[in-house]
Amino acid sequence: MSIVVVGINHRTSPLDLLEKVTVSREAIPTVLKALVACSDIREVVVLSTCNRTEVYAAVERFHAAYDHIRDFFCGLSGLSTEEVGEHLYSQHEDAAVAHLFSVTSGLDSAVLGETEIVGQVRDSWDVSMKQGTSRSTLNLLFRHALEVGKRARTETGISRSTASVSHAAVEMAEEIHGSLQGARVLVVGAGEMGEGVAAALSRGGASLVTVVNRTRARGEALAQKVGAVVVDFDELYTQLANIDVVLTCTGGGEHIITVDRLRSSRQNTKEALLIVDIALPRDVEPAVAEMDGVTLRDLHDLSDWAARGLEQRATEAEEVRRIISEEVQRFIVDQSARQAAPLVAELRETAESIRTAELARFSSRLADLSPEQQEVVDSLTKGIIAKLLHSPSVHLREAAGTPQGERLAAAVRDLFSLD
Repeated sequence: MSIVVVGINHRTSPLDLLEKVTVSREAIPTVLKALVACSDIREVVVLSTCNRTEVYAAVERFHAAYDHIRDFFCGLSGLSTEEVGEHLYSQHEDAAVAHLFSVTSGLDSAVLGETEIVGQVRDSWDVSMKQGTSRSTLNLLFRHALEVGKRARTETGISRSTASVSHAAVEMAEEIHGSLQGARVLVVGAGEMGEGVAAALSRGGASLVTVVNRTRARGEALAQKVGAVVVDFDELYTQLANIDVVLTCTGGGEHIITVDRLRSSRQNTKEALLIVDIALPRDVEPAVAEMDGVTLRDLHDLSDWAARGLEQRATEAEEVRRIISEEVQRFIVDQSARQAAPLVAELRETAESIRTAELARFSSRLADLSPEQQEVVDSLTKGIIAKLLHSPSVHLREAAGTPQGERLAAAVRDLFSLD
């Protein structure tokens, strides 16, 4: 069985396509079931974030599975296979493993080393486990990936400085607008990303912060954490009439800030407005960028802005790549050892069946033994079997996945007549 990844991300796709293939958290269970319905896909995890939508799968046949996953992306986007194909990437086996490790370490993010991706990977894996679409192969892979992500951030400085999309969005807004101290700032959305934005604003010294969220209770909870003010969602455009900076991150699937309504709400003000939209799908109608006095930035702009800091952490990134290379090899060894486990178990089961059959054959001769003596005989024969099989079992596990391992496995099956 092979591990593959097929996806579209911020490096391979324009934002227009990336938002079309975004899968909401609520839709993922349905998507998982549809993907695993393919006879060649045994296990599957879907990772959908503001930077990517990726399908990780354990498959029987790569090409058949790839075609099924490609068609899935076509269905999401409403585009043809040719239109989707030029933005689609795929990796398999070691390269797929290395790709997930890079993603979890923050090397594949718009903001190098960002920490939010670790939780997103964990959540995606958790949904798949609950749906029964991630089992032995992908469970081992994703458990290992989270360990790699932790090691990358513990042993290197990859996540120092700006290490989240929300933090980067605030820093970019501050650079464009100037100091946010004294600026009237509106945060739209109180989810995980909104919480990160509000926290970054609080650390940066912004004091005039208002939170707008569809669910007021959640907005109040966030506002209380960072010392902000909360208003109802239906007051959004009233707030936009007198605001300097907007950071929006609901990703609700529709434009909540449109040209017509924004122009209407700000018709009596000539002050400049900066909007940073880090939602996917986008919260702001793209045409808003053409309005006089309005500056609009989105995830692609954020990616370009964050890229300027890559040179400063190039050494750290190289160290993370070294860690990933080590961990890919460790994963291969672990995976190979697991592949050897069934043969080792079969060998031990065969030996145990021979032992119990021989004890049964000599049961009449052992009948005169006391229960304690019979227990000693049972323990003694079990110990002999365990000692005899210990060394072969260890060699099979250690050599698994190598040409020598294949030769040893074949020899064991022949010598012990294992199927």
